[in-house]
Amino acid sequence: MEGLSECPVGVLDVTHDGRITAVNRTTTELLDTDRETLVDSDLSETFPHSVERTLPRTFTESVSSASFEEYYPGPERWFAVTVAPADDHVRVYVDDVTDRRERDQETDRLRAELDRMAVLSELVSEILVELVGATTREGIAETVVTRLGETDRYAFAWFGERAVGGDDVVIRASAGATDGAMERVRESLDGDATGPEERAMETGAVRLVQPVADDPAVPEPVRQTAFANGIQSTLSIPLVYGDTVYGVVGVYATEADAFSGRERASFETLGRVAGFAINAARHRNLLLSDTVTELTLEYPADGGPLPATSAACEAALSLDGLVSQEESRLLCYVGVVGAAPSTVATTLADEPGVERTRVIDEGETEGSVEVELVGDSPLVAASALGGTVASASYEAGRGEMAVELSPSEDVRRISETIKREFSARLAAKRERERSVTTERDVRDALGDRLTEKQLEALRTAFFADYFESPRGSTAEEVAQSLDITAPTLLYHLRAGQRKLLSSFFEEHTRE
Repeated sequence: MEGLSECPVGVLDVTHDGRITAVNRTTTELLDTDRETLVDSDLSETFPHSVERTLPRTFTESVSSASFEEYYPGPERWFAVTVAPADDHVRVYVDDVTDRRERDQETDRLRAELDRMAVLSELVSEILVELVGATTREGIAETVVTRLGETDRYAFAWFGERAVGGDDVVIRASAGATDGAMERVRESLDGDATGPEERAMETGAVRLVQPVADDPAVPEPVRQTAFANGIQSTLSIPLVYGDTVYGVVGVYATEADAFSGRERASFETLGRVAGFAINAARHRNLLLSDTVTELTLEYPADGGPLPATSAACEAALSLDGLVSQEESRLLCYVGVVGAAPSTVATTLADEPGVERTRVIDEGETEGSVEVELVGDSPLVAASALGGTVASASYEAGRGEMAVELSPSEDVRRISETIKREFSARLAAKRERERSVTTERDVRDALGDRLTEKQLEALRTAFFADYFESPRGSTAEEVAQSLDITAPTLLYHLRAGQRKLLSSFFEEHTRE
């Protein structure tokens, strides 16, 4: 042992029958003990035990050269051990390789995660391409579930949505080898326990559970079938657009680390894109439909800020226009009769769900105000559920709203949702055909609304690239071509644009 006392590697001299005769200082540090405890002791008793117990087994018969790396639970370290027999003793070298092994494990983990991410990214990209052509909520949900459930990465997947007229989640589609697991999931949804998918729908956020069999938040039947089928993790993905949750996709996997942070972010994106696709499909179907279903709904003062304000101000309010914004925000332009618009704006500003108000037209007892709605209201709900608000009026604390829906929509579901959430009553329901208007009809109708000078000013400015960016002609140049002054040109342009925009948006509101 002379000369090895300060060696950075642990060194032990051991007899052929396993008795330790000498150790250096590094050995005592690695094993967290002292020289007196080790020297003259039996190697199989004092040296830490690994699961395989490879080192003691090298001394059971004739000792031969050996080299191995093992994990030792006692000191919670990885040791690289080399056994070098000599004529009169056996020298054992011990090196702590824990840091390297942990780096290697982290590298392997990251490499495996990158491989999974590459596969997942390709899968998600393919799903997103397919979502572009989907035209119904059912088709979109079927696409997502089928592609996830039939891949080797996951055991199975399913899609659920709220039951008509209630809060229970109902399974609409599933894919993958469930081995009876779907039956247990279905049973748990019918019971009183709240599972991860239901919580994801309540919060609108992706929810991870792992391990499934040990999480008390998972209903007991699902935990039992997860244990029996080797299901270790599940991810619940809400299909979200703004504040509206259209449904949830549950994905189950047999790997304990099937959903890393990056993978969860990809699935969250998938859920938002799918939610956007559902919303877009609903509006597209409504725009392209030859017929519409019109619902007339009535609701009391607690059905949002507008009926409450009509009662507080003793005014009649009407919806003149509506602009949808991001995150389920609505910009509403409201006509006022019977009260000062400034009073109505101030009262509305104090109502929950109103972000801001602004007076547009101020009269003594009539005018109009701008209102930004951000909270729960029938107007927001109808727009988020795929409808178009054709009209709305409010008086004496009561509201009435006409909503147009595509015949392909689940009209009953939308009607029941608004009725349940806002104590509304369905006053009427009717099917209405849309009139077919040709492009020439539109041009003729718009042209009839313009005066000769307005039409001349707009036409000249258009062909002179006045409306381009950057402009091809200035207002002065266009005015000079018409032999009028620039202020006169701008007056005719504004008047003409006002008529065109009024015609378009009034027609758009009706259709």
